[in-house]
Amino acid sequence: MSDDTPGATPLRLVLAEDSVLLREGLVRLFDEAGFETVAAYGDAIGLLAEVEGLAPDLAVLDVRMPPSFRDEGVQAAIELRKRMPGIAILLLSQYVEGTYAHELLSAGDGGMGYLLKDRVASLDELKDAVTRVSAGGTVLDPQVVRELLSRRNDPLARLTPREREVLELMAEGRTNTGISAELVIGVGAVEKNVTAIFQKLGLEDSGSDHRRVLAVLAWLQR
Repeated sequence: MSDDTPGATPLRLVLAEDSVLLREGLVRLFDEAGFETVAAYGDAIGLLAEVEGLAPDLAVLDVRMPPSFRDEGVQAAIELRKRMPGIAILLLSQYVEGTYAHELLSAGDGGMGYLLKDRVASLDELKDAVTRVSAGGTVLDPQVVRELLSRRNDPLARLTPREREVLELMAEGRTNTGISAELVIGVGAVEKNVTAIFQKLGLEDSGSDHRRVLAVLAWLQR
């Protein structure tokens, strides 16, 4: 981590943001704040390919990026934590994505932030968030906190985005083969997601209840 001492090594960060204007603007803001952006990417793929050789202290990631604009930033953050356990993560998003925030918070201890782009009011606020996260703290926008709290008693909130897609297709009456074709993933991957859905919804294989039907009912009653 960096500090304000003259001659101190600046905090090194990498950035992944698909909007060119926002990406370049963030690089300039970080530079003005005294941080060093060692690399900036338009997607998570390029970042993951090179990040280990860059040895950053922190990664700043958009949540939705190419190619699917769903959860690439979160999945990249989780992969980064696996490869580089000490790296800090700051998500910047236009949306309150409670499921994604929960997924990332469950994947590591501290050094994590989730801020909404439109609610970062000043350079000082952004600098403070980067500094706190890089020091091992957790920084969450109040709207993200409220979303997380509202989901505590909602079993569907524990599902990953992919599991929710699978459950939604189950509710449409698709078989595992049909879901596989729709999502362009293997049948084995669908079966793993279905098993995870049953586990997270607390649907044990009792031999009498049809878990698939119960899972669909939970989705329809959400």
